[in-house]
Amino acid sequence: MPRSIAVTFDYRCPFAYNGNAATIAAVRGGADLDVRYVAFSLDQVHVAEGEAPVWEREPEQRGSGVRALLFGIAVRDHFPDRFLDAHLELFAARHVHGGKLADPEVLRDAVARAGLDADEVERIAARPETLAALAREHTEMVDGHGVFGVPTFIEGDEAVFVRFMERGNVADLLRTLDLLQWPDLNEFKRTRIPR
Repeated sequence: MPRSIAVTFDYRCPFAYNGNAATIAAVRGGADLDVRYVAFSLDQVHVAEGEAPVWEREPEQRGSGVRALLFGIAVRDHFPDRFLDAHLELFAARHVHGGKLADPEVLRDAVARAGLDADEVERIAARPETLAALAREHTEMVDGHGVFGVPTFIEGDEAVFVRFMERGNVADLLRTLDLLQWPDLNEFKRTRIPR
């Protein structure tokens, strides 16, 4: 039986790219994992208390990453066989190609590179139910697991926020998943990173 995990993502974050790329590499490499990719809005994390959440705002007031998340959700939920490719392309749009995630053309190009019809993905991304999925997933992660950032890896009731320095490293992912079940380890943070 595969090991079921979830991982949060926001295309704005390079560490989320590294962690999500690791899960994809692991799955494609034959690791016995069932991965749920969960949208988590960093724009929402930065909303001041008492202000309207990003999903209750007009599109131009939601922040730079929400539209990209909606594209990701649209692909994940309607074209699951193309999701992993599109997921990597949406991350690469910002972190490899230097595109602005608030620019719809950047997102359209990313999903087109993954072999999808950009018009169709954009239409699905604009639907109210896609925005509702973002609100539901983000809220579920905050309320159910105390998630505050990306990537957070979740297995059962355990959740850890991890920053991988190397993109797509399966060994890093598997080691982290093993530590996930060690609840006595609360925080492990390097004071210096050799670069």
